[in-house]
Amino acid sequence: MGTALDEKYESVLAHERSWAKAVALAAMRPKPLTVWEVLIPIFIIFNHMRLKGAREVFAQNILFTKKMALDAAFSLTSKGLGREEALAPILERTSALLTSDTTGIYSEQIRRNQLKEIDLLIEHYRKLLRADGEDHASLIIHAYSRQSDYIDFLEQLSTAEKDVNMAAVETLGSQADTEMLSRIEQASHRIRMAAADRIFEAAP
Repeated sequence: MGTALDEKYESVLAHERSWAKAVALAAMRPKPLTVWEVLIPIFIIFNHMRLKGAREVFAQNILFTKKMALDAAFSLTSKGLGREEALAPILERTSALLTSDTTGIYSEQIRRNQLKEIDLLIEHYRKLLRADGEDHASLIIHAYSRQSDYIDFLEQLSTAEKDVNMAAVETLGSQADTEMLSRIEQASHRIRMAAADRIFEAAP
């Protein structure tokens, strides 16, 4: 059986996974049915499974910075590591990705903005891991006593994520799917704000 801190970690991670799946579902829209899918139903099943698999991969991708930040926050809280020690694995991993990329998809500009986002997330996750509560909602309520404080954080996070996206657009140029990025940003904001409303409306 895990410690209270382990349980908080799992609760926060489960919430972030749920958020990522919801964003993937909203952003990755199914294509219109083709004549073959209408005439041969097995094609519908095949394409549904392919879309489902793509959404799962997509969700894992948008969790990339969140998971690294949560792990760093956990190390800071549970092991008493210094900030530099906790950030070392993140710096090493993103540096290795930059070095190994031969396609021009990942750039130093993207990495710098991701590190800023991660820095913001680490402080957020540390607040949650130190807060009282048995689930994600109660951790949010105790870490951010007022909904406006939590909304301020969400707005800062949204700005940081948009900076990463803008760096990606500049890096990829004409290859960037700006329509998809717009759907991701809109879905992320909508889902987070709706969750914030639910959490604080239910608060005692």
